Amino acid sequence: MHTCPMFDWEAAWHAALYGPGGFFARGEKPSSHFRTSPLVGPELALGLLELLSRVDAALGSPPVVDFVDVGAGGGELAFAVRSLASGSLAARLRVTAVEVGPFVDLPGVRWTSSVPSCVGLLVGHEWLDAIPCPVVTGPSADPWITRWWPSLADGEMAEVGAPRDAAWAAAVSSVRGAALAIDYGHLVSSRHFSLTGYRDGRQVPPVFDGSCDITAHVALDACAAAAGGDFVLVSQRDALGALGLSGEVSGSGWDWLESASRAGRIAELRSVRGLGSFGWLLHARGVALPDLLPVLPPWRPNPASYSGC
Repeated sequence: MHTCPMFDWEAAWHAALYGPGGFFARGEKPSSHFRTSPLVGPELALGLLELLSRVDAALGSPPVVDFVDVGAGGGELAFAVRSLASGSLAARLRVTAVEVGPFVDLPGVRWTSSVPSCVGLLVGHEWLDAIPCPVVTGPSADPWITRWWPSLADGEMAEVGAPRDAAWAAAVSSVRGAALAIDYGHLVSSRHFSLTGYRDGRQVPPVFDGSCDITAHVALDACAAAAGGDFVLVSQRDALGALGLSGEVSGSGWDWLESASRAGRIAELRSVRGLGSFGWLLHARGVALPDLLPVLPPWRPNPASYSGC
């Protein structure tokens, strides 16, 4: 990594991902480089459909109900939600995928490059970690660092999460219903420099030539405060359990095999040493949080789940 004090980390990061010849600008999709929850199977989409149905009921079943997937990548999650929706919800459902790169033609999915207004559920699944940030070295008088990374020691490096806070606050402000950020991250009590790269399924040094995805942990507590309002921050493990994904095995014969396969996929999504320790930051907008999720333990990130740089 470049360590020159005058190096503009945020600009280089942005160019490497979204500039001409950038990693995402040229059409690379996350599914080609690392495993995410939508790629495990249909269970994440089913959990989000259950959450959307609760949002829909809390809104009084509007004529059109939105599912907006921000940072949609190849559209896997958006398409799964569109395909698995049923009943009255399916008849009223409008699915929108938001992405800056080339769009993928998927039946029933609208594409856009900017976050639209949403009456329903907006989801940013591993979106915030792909928003470039400035990088500073301690000590730093940056206001964001002063509030959200007060333990930064001399010579230590830190990602300044202010651009992510602003992006999330803007996205939440477009919503009537609920907004959900799903990402890996850290809290003010456990900050650590985490800038890293991914290429072809492997973690690699973060180089800014467009050859790899560049990412860093999300300060979800800071994002929550920036967006404000009523919110909860819980683990993916607990949230999916509360949405009915328990992974029980039942039946016999082929039914048992399908049940066991589904249980295995749910176990991967809820693993405390992997995807289950992702944070779910859920904001209620014009609806009551208890109508969406019961009271759950607060999120505690598991540092062993992620490989920082």
